[in-house]
Amino acid sequence: MERPIGQTKDVGFQFGLRKTFPIPFEQVWDFLFSEDGLKIWLGELQSIFEINKPYHTKDGVEGKVRVFRPYSHIRLNWKKKHWENLSTLQVRVMGNPKKATISFHQEKLLNSEQRTEMKEYWNKVMLKLSDELAGKEQ
Repeated sequence: MERPIGQTKDVGFQFGLRKTFPIPFEQVWDFLFSEDGLKIWLGELQSIFEINKPYHTKDGVEGKVRVFRPYSHIRLNWKKKHWENLSTLQVRVMGNPKKATISFHQEKLLNSEQRTEMKEYWNKVMLKLSDELAGKEQ
């Protein structure tokens, strides 16, 4: 029997998206973790955002930062206000002094509907990031 798109063997449903920009990866990382960058992909924070501390956004996203490796990746729990489950999100920036790839990967999604919801969300986020980073291209 074939599994639905995005369903994994072990961690429910998942979704991933990546895009490469002609900008040094350190500059992209610094933007993603600036106040303006965080508002785009995470939301407006209403609490502290640091490792092993719960965070909350104005829009009701909550979770806890599990791993933070500067200029590499962050891994955190992610729960939207209307969800009963907690998913896992990893944001990674890879690249070199000439280009950077932003990668969003979310797993432990409950079902295909939740996967579709997050696919739409991350596609909108990537469009906003593309607009913001367009002014920073070399």
